[in-house]
Amino acid sequence: MRLNVTNEVGKLKSVLVHLPGREIDVMIPSMMEELLFDDILYGQAAREEHRRFQQIIYFVAEQVYDIQDLLEETLEEPDIRKEILQDFGSRFPLRGELRERLYGAKPPELAELLIGGVFNEATRKSSTAWQLPPVPNLFFSRDPQVVVGDGVVISSMATEARQREPLLSRYVFRYHKAFRERDLFWTDHFDEPWPKKPAAVRRRPTIEGGDVLVLRRDLLLVGLSQRTNHAGIEYLAEALKASNAGVKTILVVEIPKKRSYMHLDTVFTAINRDECLVYPPVILAGGSEEAKVFQIDLTKRELTYTAQRSLLSALKRKRIDLKPIPCGGESLIDQQREQWTDGANAFVLAPGVILLYERNIKTAAELSKNGYHIIYEDDLLLGRSELETWTDKKYAIQIQGHELSRARGGPRCMTMPLDREDL
Repeated sequence: MRLNVTNEVGKLKSVLVHLPGREIDVMIPSMMEELLFDDILYGQAAREEHRRFQQIIYFVAEQVYDIQDLLEETLEEPDIRKEILQDFGSRFPLRGELRERLYGAKPPELAELLIGGVFNEATRKSSTAWQLPPVPNLFFSRDPQVVVGDGVVISSMATEARQREPLLSRYVFRYHKAFRERDLFWTDHFDEPWPKKPAAVRRRPTIEGGDVLVLRRDLLLVGLSQRTNHAGIEYLAEALKASNAGVKTILVVEIPKKRSYMHLDTVFTAINRDECLVYPPVILAGGSEEAKVFQIDLTKRELTYTAQRSLLSALKRKRIDLKPIPCGGESLIDQQREQWTDGANAFVLAPGVILLYERNIKTAAELSKNGYHIIYEDDLLLGRSELETWTDKKYAIQIQGHELSRARGGPRCMTMPLDREDL
């Protein structure tokens, strides 16, 4: 399986996703705050929306992989399954019945249990009922890992509740037969256990995939955000310096640490060779919450932060000249509303061919003004419209996602490209 991601907009060849499974069906309201959901989802509707989402991706991509399928394939070899369970047991207590159940499970069931969790029906105390909690955020496959060039950054999540997601990704990228012969990892944060003391938790490096954008083979954008901290960025920078990743520059974009701006890709995404979707108050120069931007030069011996005037001007100096298209259009009210519903979180299938939630109608109208043909999911799936990807036509495909969006993530959040064409 080829890994090659050197930009954000090249034609998509393969991508990693996850169809929401039992893990979202067993969520209860008390889990929402820790897992950063705004609501519990109706699983049947969420799965139907996600299946249609995958069908749209197949209009361009050659292959769509599900992390659960890859995990199941990884667990098929007995020796590897035993090694994974031993490592898993060193991180999470596997006692008695839980240990027996996991070790006795066949690969399909074991993969489902590691994601969907194990509930103890014998107890009536909700605090002790989960022998192994579910991981309902896993369908946001952008966060647990990032493909940079031909390697992988294994994320270090900001909350303990999400640590199992990058661990499962680590198992896949280390042990799956498609990857095991290669040393893929640029960073891997799992050598150290989760700290016991709150002060140590605050100091640990954190970095999540929604904060990492590969603008060019030699240039990354990394958000300094609610979920990614200075220590995580510096850990990544040092790892890339010591490797042959080819990254020479990191532009650090310090965004307000707000729930609504959880990652950089909630306020900025590249959508074409020369265009980007932005939330103006944070990204544009002079905005009311303008992000601070710093450059780290990885060719220098010491890591130093050099202040930049603005994100777009810093990119222009690097010969990436992007025209900003405002999420929500020109109205400040619409911008705030549609940023909240992931109007700036577009996923690119090919240059100028993007996916957005259909509820972001003001963003779609702004894209239309900029030459994008607006296509609704049903029209494409039913053959009433088609994508002329062999031309220079630009398309914004609006997917339903009314149930999926309640979990606070957009199309880019739900996808991790494994292979894109170079530009």
